[in-house]
Amino acid sequence: MQFLSSPALLHSPNSLSFPPPLRRRVPFSNQATGLAPASLFKAQPSLAFSSVCQPPVPSLHCNGVHEILETGAVKKLEFVDIGYVCSAHGLQGEVRVKPATDFPELRFCKPGRRWLRQQFSGKQIIQEFELVEGRGHPGQKSWIVKFNEINTVEQAQKLVGSTVLVADNDRPALQEGEFYTRDLVGMRVILKETGELVGTVNNVFNTGANDLLHVELESSFGSPGQSGKPLREAGASGRLVLVPFVESIVPDVDLSKKEMLITPPKGLLELNIRFHEKPKKERRQLEWKERRKFQRHLIQAKKKLHEMEQQHVFHGFKYGEKSQRSGLAKEIVSVNSKLLGHALKNTGTSPKRWSFPDFARTSKASHTLKVSEELCYSGKGEHSERGQHLISSGKAALVLSTLKNDSDNNMEETYQHLKALLNDDERLIRVEDRSSVPLVLICPVHSVDSLHELFMNNDFFSFDSEKVWFLPEEKLPVVSISNEENKHKILMKSPWEILQRPVGPGGIVDVLSSHNLFQNLHEMNVDYIQICSPNHGYKNQQMVLGFTDSCKANVGIQFKDVNDTEDELNMVFAIGFMEKLAKQIEKLQFHTILKSNGHCELVDNEWVDVIIPSSPNSCEFRCSLLSCVHVCSPTKVCLLEVASC
Repeated sequence: MQFLSSPALLHSPNSLSFPPPLRRRVPFSNQATGLAPASLFKAQPSLAFSSVCQPPVPSLHCNGVHEILETGAVKKLEFVDIGYVCSAHGLQGEVRVKPATDFPELRFCKPGRRWLRQQFSGKQIIQEFELVEGRGHPGQKSWIVKFNEINTVEQAQKLVGSTVLVADNDRPALQEGEFYTRDLVGMRVILKETGELVGTVNNVFNTGANDLLHVELESSFGSPGQSGKPLREAGASGRLVLVPFVESIVPDVDLSKKEMLITPPKGLLELNIRFHEKPKKERRQLEWKERRKFQRHLIQAKKKLHEMEQQHVFHGFKYGEKSQRSGLAKEIVSVNSKLLGHALKNTGTSPKRWSFPDFARTSKASHTLKVSEELCYSGKGEHSERGQHLISSGKAALVLSTLKNDSDNNMEETYQHLKALLNDDERLIRVEDRSSVPLVLICPVHSVDSLHELFMNNDFFSFDSEKVWFLPEEKLPVVSISNEENKHKILMKSPWEILQRPVGPGGIVDVLSSHNLFQNLHEMNVDYIQICSPNHGYKNQQMVLGFTDSCKANVGIQFKDVNDTEDELNMVFAIGFMEKLAKQIEKLQFHTILKSNGHCELVDNEWVDVIIPSSPNSCEFRCSLLSCVHVCSPTKVCLLEVASC
């Protein structure tokens, strides 16, 4: 073994007589605190912790390795942190190492020189060891390592807390176009379009989907026009923004100049910059008011559920941890009690289940038009030109609903349809018109973030980011089947989670209303709301819009076949009619679907899981957009049929 001399190092005459080690708490699960994380990110640069990621973006390759550079080395050596000794293992002097590298097999299995660093009395000691052998320990996410001359448990225990190092010049060579994370840290970030200096990269985070550059902004960039102070994060020395490290946003990385050029979507940097104009005391008062406001909403929600005789929902408050009880409170507040009460009333009246074939056969719509596919898809004709003018002038908002009737909807498949639709001028809206068109996307709540990320990574598909909304679908609780009137019980998925299901397209009306979208659209002078599914995008969105406007109708429906399902329809609503309908929610008609659902319930003070029965045991509520049409006068409804050639 060989000792290294440095002013920062302590010398020891005996390689095994270490001073009592100071156990180092390495932030293994979060490399953000004080350590520059490094992992390999390739193509769409992805900082995968223990593997090389190869997303589909073709040109930009960036490999960052989870190894931390050390600069205080002796003999002008620089070291890279590859892990730390977390415990002794077995009786033969082996130690268990938690890795901090994307090359664990190379670092912990291949024999050769390694260095161990310990701290004592505020000083560092670095000592060279010979790694004899190593093997993986998958169950503990660690590696079992044997060093030369470490043969007993006592000797191994003296190494616990040490940081394992390798020489910086021993880093594996990367392929052309690949980078180490530490090479990115410290780079200047410049707007490619204007040449303006944005700031400096001070860290890189792995989020799983893609990697984020932690950029500390220049003081002159994006300064608030008021006296408000920017929010500073712990350990940072200035305003910070997160920039996705993907090729579409970071197209150029120049290691020699230590700079990178970025082309962020409109609003990305502004969205990330957070300012607080109020002092800490005032912010705490606002937080307290928010908590009081939530408590008032909770009391109101509990009162309404009590009136519906659903007190069993509150049983979970007597069990579990504080976080679980808080989750139940949020679940209760999220229940749309007004819509639920209306749906429960419909269970006793057995309302008609609306389908488009039934509607088309019985409709008394005053305005009908049948055109050929050739004429419709050509974009020519009075109605198409009229609709195109409305779109270009921002008079129509587009709602894309990713909802399906079945709860097992394959969202990945839906996203592929959506992406194909948004990239096709003929099936949706021309690229040159998109900046003037408000866009609303409605999807399952767990998909909101991923859908937003899809848009960010594609520059919002040329839509104005300030005119795009991502809203969660409307859900209602699943209730039990009961022979007694008004005795349906809300089913619980767990003691702290209500079993809920989407209500379908009819819930779009309430979603737009509850998120104050009507007011926002009014301020943008929008006259019509067009609703369609990404799975069945039409090649001409303009004709039905122009036809509806020329007829001064409240509802316009475009279809290809009388047997089309609801998600195959292209529907247009006058915003005034839809806003009026939102205020008369009792006009919506719900129907029930009998299904088998597993749930849990409290029996003799014990929570019991009820397995999914063979026969239906519950009711799920559905609402069709077509049920909105029946409240509209036939003179205000128009039908456009696109006939096959």
